[in-house]
Amino acid sequence: MATRNPPPQEYESDDDSYEVLDLTEYARRHQCWNRVFGHSSGPMVEKYSVATQIVMGGITGWCAGFLFQKVGKLAATAVGGGFLLLQIASHSGYVQIDWKRVEKDVNKAKRQIKKQANKAQNIVISSGFVGGFLLGLAS
Repeated sequence: MATRNPPPQEYESDDDSYEVLDLTEYARRHQCWNRVFGHSSGPMVEKYSVATQIVMGGITGWCAGFLFQKVGKLAATAVGGGFLLLQIASHSGYVQIDWKRVEKDVNKAKRQIKKQANKAQNIVISSGFVGGFLLGLAS
C-alpha cells in the first residue's frame, strides 16, 4: 500500500518569520550571563557617563574613518568592478534576476529597520562615532 505525501504547506508572509532578540533583556532574565561575564556587563548606557560614551564613540569613529579612507579606493574599485561584471553577465544571459523578489526583500528590510529605528538607545555613543568617523575621513 503506497503512502501519500501531504501537500506542501503554504507559509505565511515573510514579515513574521523573523524574531528580534534583545540581548539586554535576555541578559537580565538569565542569571548565568552574570556568572560568565560579571555583574557589570550590562549595556554601555548604564555603565558609563555621557562624556565617556562620546569619547569612546569618537575614538572608534576616528579609527573607522581613517581606515575607511585608506581602504576606500580599493573597496570602491572592487565593488564597482563586481557590479560591472554582474551587469555584463546579466546582459549575456548568465544571470537571471528575480526583481519582484528583490523588491519584496528590500521592502521587508525597510519595515524591519523602521521597527528598530524607534528603539534608539545608544544615541550618545552613536553621535560620537559619527563625529569621529567624519574626522577620520578628513585626516
